[in-house]
Amino acid sequence: MARESSSRGGPRRGRGPGGRRGRRPKVCPFCTGELEITNYHDSRMVRRFISDTAKILPRRRTGVCAKHQRRLATTVKRARMLALVPITEKLVRK
Repeated sequence: MARESSSRGGPRRGRGPGGRRGRRPKVCPFCTGELEITNYHDSRMVRRFISDTAKILPRRRTGVCAKHQRRLATTVKRARMLALVPITEKLVRK
């Protein structure tokens, strides 16, 4: 009585030959000089790093290094205090 599909050991679907090799490593946009953190008045830059529900996005999702993630969190919190970015968004349920 073997199970036909399981999360472990089953056939891989959706991945080509080679698994994860095709993925590019994420590069911190602040380290490359593409963005500046120091200006918390730039609400468009700050909104790029918060979710739809106004939570700060994690590093694994944005590709920011640890040093700049800490500075980014402080910048988002300052923008929230000045009401440039909303503290919370309404959660829309369907």
